Amino acid sequence: MAGPLMGATAQPRLGIVDAHHHLWTRARHQQPWIDPVTMAAIDADFEADDLAAAAGAVGVTRTVVVQTVASEAETRDLLTIAAGSELVTGVVGWVDLTAADVAARLERLCEATGGDRLVGIRHLVQDEPDPGFLDRADVRRGITAVGAAGLVFDLLVRDHQLPGAVRLARDLPDVRFVLDHLGKPALRRGELGEWMRDLGALARLPNTAAKLSGLVTEADWSTWTPASLRPVVRTALECFGPERLMFGSDWPVCLLATSYREWIATLSELLEECDAGAQAMIWHRTARRIYGLDDR
Repeated sequence: MAGPLMGATAQPRLGIVDAHHHLWTRARHQQPWIDPVTMAAIDADFEADDLAAAAGAVGVTRTVVVQTVASEAETRDLLTIAAGSELVTGVVGWVDLTAADVAARLERLCEATGGDRLVGIRHLVQDEPDPGFLDRADVRRGITAVGAAGLVFDLLVRDHQLPGAVRLARDLPDVRFVLDHLGKPALRRGELGEWMRDLGALARLPNTAAKLSGLVTEADWSTWTPASLRPVVRTALECFGPERLMFGSDWPVCLLATSYREWIATLSELLEECDAGAQAMIWHRTARRIYGLDDR
């Protein structure tokens, strides 16, 4: 392969930026998506001290925490956590994109405690029953406001929703988009053809980037191997290049299938063919640039 896959380099050094993880305290913000039977490994609270212990043990020095529920109150709590943390440098929060006063809501979040740590907004598009959700005029007006506020819009979509993400990013060239979890390729089914096509279409748009995150939970939780993930990581490198790819742990959700440490080791193995500069982009430089973390 040409481009970033050239030569072998060492494991990542200290200074990793984790561009995608979560925190929750269920007494404050319930997580109804957690099935206590099938998701017992994460049927618990995960707070800032837990993150500090897990991240510090693997050389992560800065992180971006991402919303989990459709709640401005959760976003405000995450901003407050970030305001008191040297580790949590950025917050991807939530706002009602369809609200008539969405611009004012974004402004109030930016002015709240920790508001200088707000780097992006996300909506759980993957759960929307409307297949044309991203084509709606009211949704696009809200996403345009996100871009106008200087924030990134994180795209949380499933593989079959990627064409809608392509249309959105094409039609809103002034908004910066980051694709979470590579658009959730169907690793369990092994059906990657359409995903590869649609990921390539999205990557051809210069206002897009993507996260190498959430892959182990799209694979079979108990039988996945680094080799089973290699095709999607190589495709992402071919499509986006390291300058538009960033590492994300998806902790604690990743605990359903792997540990924080094992996911870093797995991605290190999958990036061994990348040169040192490419690895540095993926492990920290891309996230710092796209989310503006050095300014926080």
